[in-house]
Parts: sequence; C-alpha cells; structure tokens
Amino acid sequence: MPKFTDRLSHAWNAFLNRDPTEEYTRLYNNNEQYIPETSYSYNPYRPHLTRGNDRSIVNAIYNRIATDCSQINIRHALVNDDGYYMSTVDDSLNQCLTVNANKDQAARDFIKDIVLSMFDEGYVAVVPIDTNRDPDIGAFEIGSMRTAKILEWRPDTIRVRAYNDRTGNYEERWTEKKYVAIIENPFYSVMNEPNSVSQRLIRKLNMLDAIDEQSSSGKLNMIIQLPYVVKTSAKKQQAEERRKDIEMQLMGSKYGIAYADATEKITQLNRPIENNLMEQVTYLTETLHSQLGITKEILDGTASEQTNLNYTTSTLEPVMNAITDAMTWKFLSKTARSQKERIIFFKDPFKLVPTSKLAELADKFTRNAIMSSNEMRQVVGLRPVDDPKANELRNKNLNETEGESAPVVGGYSQAVDNSIEEEEIQNG
Repeated sequence: MPKFTDRLSHAWNAFLNRDPTEEYTRLYNNNEQYIPETSYSYNPYRPHLTRGNDRSIVNAIYNRIATDCSQINIRHALVNDDGYYMSTVDDSLNQCLTVNANKDQAARDFIKDIVLSMFDEGYVAVVPIDTNRDPDIGAFEIGSMRTAKILEWRPDTIRVRAYNDRTGNYEERWTEKKYVAIIENPFYSVMNEPNSVSQRLIRKLNMLDAIDEQSSSGKLNMIIQLPYVVKTSAKKQQAEERRKDIEMQLMGSKYGIAYADATEKITQLNRPIENNLMEQVTYLTETLHSQLGITKEILDGTASEQTNLNYTTSTLEPVMNAITDAMTWKFLSKTARSQKERIIFFKDPFKLVPTSKLAELADKFTRNAIMSSNEMRQVVGLRPVDDPKANELRNKNLNETEGESAPVVGGYSQAVDNSIEEEEIQNG
C-alpha cells in the first residue's frame, strides 16, 4: 500500500482534471476563498425519478427493490480458485463500498442511488471522482465515486452528467469507458422499453389521473333546456346570456343556489364515466409484480420465508450481480483480478429466520462444525466471549478427555472426524 504522502502527491480529481491540491494552492496564493457556486434548499444529489416514474405506484416498487439491495453488503475481497470468499481487502475502494462512497453519501445510500438511477434510465455510470493518479496513466486507487447519467455514447468514451461536490453543480464531461463502471438494468425489457409493462402501466395511470382530475374539478356538468328553439343567432345569444346568468347566481351565492324559470328544465350530468381503465391498471400491476418477482406481501412486509427467498433469488441477486460484475471489471486491474481480487456481495441467511427456528439452526451449525459459538453469537447480536473454545469448530456434544480439548485439524475438530469413523464402523 502506498503511503499517505505518496497518495497526496499523485491525487487526481475527475472534474478538475488535475491535482486538486494545485487548485487550492492557486486560491490560497491569490487570497481567494473557495466558495461553491450554487446552493440549494433541498438535497441536490438525491436521485429523482423522471418520465412519470415519480408519480405512480411504480415509484414504490422501485424504491422497495433499491432499499433491499442497499441492505446487502458489498466487499472488495480475495477469493479462492472456486470463487469463494477468503478475506477482505482493506483499501480505499473497500471503504467506498462499506463506509462512504463520497463526501455526501454513505455506502448504502450510494448503492440505493445506483439502483434507482439504473431503474429510471436503464443504464447508470459509476464514475471514479478522486483517485491517487490520473486514470489514463495506468492502475489507480479510488478515493470517491458518484453515479452519473449517460448522455451520449461513443465507441471508447461516454458523455456523463454527474454532481460536482466542489462547486455544487451538475457538470457534463467525456470520460473513458475503460475506467467507468457502466451498469445495465437486468430488467430493462420490463422497465425501460417504450412498450414495456412498466411504461404501459405509467401511461394508464396518467390517463386515470387525468379523468379523476376532470371529474373532481368542481364542474356541475348540467344541461339547461330552454322553453324556446335555439336556432337563430338572436336566440343563441339569449341562451348564452341565460347560461351566464345562472353561473353568476351560483358563484355569487353563499351556498351555491340559483333560480330557474318554471318552463326551464335542468338535467344533471355529473355522474361517473364508466371505463375499463381501472381493470387495465390492475392487470398491468399484477403483470409487473410477476415479471419483477415481487408480490403484495413483500411490499407490505407479510411475505413468508419461501416468498422472500424467491424474491431475493429472482430480483435482488440479478441487480447486485450486475453492480459487482461491472465494478470488478472496471475498478480492478488485470493484475488484481489475476491475484483473485473481486467485488462480491453477501446476503445474511439468518435475517429472515424466525426466533423459534434460530436455536435449532444454531445447534445444527455448531454441532456440525460449520460455525463457531462466537460466530453464532454475532448472528444473534451478542458480543463474542473470551473463551478460546468458543472460536473452535468442533462438536461440543462429544465427550472430551479430562484436561484436554479435541484438537482442531484444518479448521475442524478431530473429534468430529473420529465420531464419523466410529459411526461408519458400527454400521459395517
């Protein structure tokens, strides 16, 4: 790992396109104060959905999936030849994924920002902002990163729009594809295609909202039948004056009361207009739920363990795989990948387990030397104990020789292997 002074001497910022310390030195020498150009009364870098996604029930679905994805832990890790986790690489990239991605967003807020932006646009770019050297030179370490909207595509570059936390403005710039993680929505055909289920649902909801607004706009929707034939211009003008007279009576009356001639007939029309829009909205909503692998029970928190498992496998995992695969490809060099470095995510298998089953699982995991007692205590939320035996992978139900403990061989208790051999001998 390079020293801090070495990092500082090679610092690089994507927006300044140079060493940020040079910018601060220039301001200091000229007795200038570095003041952001823009201020807001709201959070400027918070993701805002567009194209009607923010004004429909689709927003609630996207937000739920993004929130659940942000609860999954992402690590910069070392893996073995089979791709299984071995240890965590404690570097600045891992800090971005576990603590804070930039000066404004915590790691979980950043992941939620990625997922929401990806669902809204179909694609999202994760751009390294602060690095230890110019990315065009070669391998670099990432100090901060942000999501960016992709505006234009070229064979080797893309034009992105990202928030500059030094000026407070959204800025556009061309960046190389080779060091920008471009993440495509795995549900693009369901959410972002022009004629996808999600877009059709949004259009139907907008139509339904327009009809509801018309029906609740305060109009009386009535017809006045006058006691004469309205065909000539004079009669039409007379009828128009009569209509305006009734309008003025209703507007000027405290309780909205008007009078009419005994020969006039008034027909009320403010009745609901029958249409099948609501049926179509219901059908499209159910179709969208099924294609995204999400149910009503998941949204209201009453889903069963099997339903949550299906939701995690069919919905959350494809999204997290798209994020981690893109980051592994663009943020880790070929040398790092050859040394078995990866960006991986972890699901907590005990998060959905009810308390009634947790004790049974704890017994099975510790008895079969899968988890130690201290590891199981952390799952329950208890602090580890200082007893060395609590860190051993062994079957505590087996008797031990007085004053001796079952030796641990290769991370597993020798007593477990002996018991298995004895059982095989007894069974012939």
